[in-house]
Amino acid sequence: MKIAISGSNGYIAKNLIPLLEGANHVVTRIQRSELRDVDQLTNNLSDVDVVINLAGAPILTRWTKANKSKIIRSRIDSTQNIVRAINRLPIGNRPDLFISASAIGIYSPDKVHTEESISLSNDFVAEVVKNWENASADLNPDVRKVIFRIGLILGKEAKTIRSLVPVIKLGIGGKIGSGKQPFPFVHIADAIRAILWSIENENARGIYNLVAPENIDNKTFTRTLAKSLNRPAIFTVPELILKFALGEASALLLQSPQVEPERLLNEGFTFNFPDIESCINEIVQ
Repeated sequence: MKIAISGSNGYIAKNLIPLLEGANHVVTRIQRSELRDVDQLTNNLSDVDVVINLAGAPILTRWTKANKSKIIRSRIDSTQNIVRAINRLPIGNRPDLFISASAIGIYSPDKVHTEESISLSNDFVAEVVKNWENASADLNPDVRKVIFRIGLILGKEAKTIRSLVPVIKLGIGGKIGSGKQPFPFVHIADAIRAILWSIENENARGIYNLVAPENIDNKTFTRTLAKSLNRPAIFTVPELILKFALGEASALLLQSPQVEPERLLNEGFTFNFPDIESCINEIVQ
C-alpha cells in the first residue's frame, strides 16, 4: 500500500512511519514546501492509497500575531491544499482514504463530550480546530474520511513527559493551577494503533475522539507520574506564572474538556493503555 504523510517530523509520524515501513507499505513524506503547491501535491498524491494529514505547528506557545498565523496556516491551508489536490485526481488515481488529525480543543471546557457533542468552545484553539476540520469538508465523497480529535499524547519521548520527569525527579513537581481540570490523554502506541485500525477497518469513517477511556484530572496525572518515580508531588504551578509565561495559551493547561472515546470503543477498538497507571508505568519503566 502507498501511504503519503504530512507532518512527517512530528511525534506521531516519527512513531508511525517505522511501523508502516516495517509492514512493507511504501511511505511518502509530504514536504512542507509541497503543502503550498497544489500542482506538485496533485502529482505526488497520484496513485497513493492513503493520505495521513498530521501537519501542524506547535500550539503551546505564546499566541503572538505571528504565531497565531503560523498555527492557522500550518493546519487549515495545508489541509485545504491536500483536499484540492485529491479532488483534482481522476478516480483511478485518487486515494481511497484520507485521515486527518484534529484536537479535543474544539470542545467546551469542564463538560463531558462524546463525538455527538454539540457544546463547542469559541476560543482561539476551538476556532482553529473547527476551521481545520471544515478545511476537508469539500473532499470528494468517494474518498473515505477519518478525523481523529486527539488528546494529549504521552510517551517516552513526548514533550510533556520529557519536560516533567526532570522536575519531578528533583522533588519540585506538582499540579498545575487547581489540578482539578480534566486531563484527556492517550498513549502514543494507542494513537498509532488507532490510525492503523482506521486504515484496516473499511467501515471506519467520520470523527473519532482519540483519548484513553479513563477520565482523570491534572492532579491525578501528576501524582501518578511522581509515584512511578518515587518522588513527591506537593508543589503547585500557580496560574499567574503560566499566564505570565504563555499569555492566552495558558488556557491549554488551566482548563480542558472531559472527553470520551465512545465511537472507538463501540466499534471494537481496544486500548492497550486504557488508564493513566498503565500508561505511566510503560513510559517510566
